[in-house]
Amino acid sequence: MTDRYFEDFAVGDRFVTHGVTLTESMIIDFALRYDPQPFHIDIEAAKSTIFGGLIASGFQTLALGFRMVLESGVFRAAGTGSPGFDELRWLRPVRPGDTLHTEFEVLETKASSSKPDRGSARVKFWIKNQKGEDVITFTAIELLRRRQRD
Repeated sequence: MTDRYFEDFAVGDRFVTHGVTLTESMIIDFALRYDPQPFHIDIEAAKSTIFGGLIASGFQTLALGFRMVLESGVFRAAGTGSPGFDELRWLRPVRPGDTLHTEFEVLETKASSSKPDRGSARVKFWIKNQKGEDVITFTAIELLRRRQRD
């Protein structure tokens, strides 16, 4: 992939990542460390919850979805972080065997008026399962370096 800088992003640009399949052990390992609720860590206890079985932590799904974005390389050259997420929604449970991928689209770009070496892009993200169903959606402001001029 060719390196992209702020100037290379346009409203409507859309990207799709590769997929990752979650295993039972991935779900339990993450949850034991970061989100130890019964429906994330205990197969038997999870059966009696509203989910009817083991599900991944929403935080794990979010982190995995964003990791796929980073691995795509779209923000490799220009990305300098983000001030945060907006409109974060957990829409569907993620279960062992689900394969997720992330789709994202540039909604808006804005050159910084005070820092000429950067700009920002407001980006919409959809983390989807193998059926194409949204499991998480959110928007974020991506802070991006501008291309250096000689």
